[in-house]
Amino acid sequence: MTAVKLVAVSAGLGRPSSTRLLADRLTQATAGALDGRETEVRVVEIRDLATAIANHLVTGFPDPVLRDAIDAVTGADGLIAVTPVFTASYSGLFKSFFDLIDNTALAGTPVLVAATGGTARHSLVLEHAMRPLFGYLRAVVVPTAVYAASEDWGSDGDADGSLPDRIERAGRELAALMAGRPAADPVRTDGTSGDGALGEGASADSAHADSAHADRVHADRAHGDGLGADSLRADEDDIYANVVPFAQQLAGLRTD
Repeated sequence: MTAVKLVAVSAGLGRPSSTRLLADRLTQATAGALDGRETEVRVVEIRDLATAIANHLVTGFPDPVLRDAIDAVTGADGLIAVTPVFTASYSGLFKSFFDLIDNTALAGTPVLVAATGGTARHSLVLEHAMRPLFGYLRAVVVPTAVYAASEDWGSDGDADGSLPDRIERAGRELAALMAGRPAADPVRTDGTSGDGALGEGASADSAHADSAHADRVHADRAHGDGLGADSLRADEDDIYANVVPFAQQLAGLRTD
């Protein structure tokens, strides 16, 4: 079986950085959720490509290292994109890199978006900046986006916080899309899951009961059940009984 290609793009500026740490954690969670499939993992550190990105923006010609990184991203079966937050948005370096990618090159590619910042107040960057960016690039963004604030990185390895759960959930969703499955099992209003068939624990009797109930509801509506057209019109008349027409109000204000 051909190995699946999982690529993480980290826009952290330092070394080490919390952005790279989050990218590594998400990569591990995704690879672990791929059910033992052989996975080819690559991390693209944009900081190492900063000069090449600037040159490409002004000349239009990427150097071989940058070209290789772009090819890795556009050829990935699954992509993890992580950026630090600057001025309420993704970093300029992060955006500059993705400016070099054709707007159809990521069409249909599953993408997990994540960000790091000093405070949880910046977490909406994931929704108002990163999702629209990858939506424009026609990628398929997983439901769970992961934001890690400074307080999420505790001295105990964040074992007691919600960050590990979010990382694991996002990793499972990305792995599911890479495997051609829905990112999350659909949940029906009766509490069961499924794709149109009866879910586990449901029975044909309960389905017939629901159908019978629906028939009774339609029958009640057909017979009026106290809510016929005449009744509804009477209710409307009551609502407007005390309304004075605007023309009549104006006439009352006129002084002859």
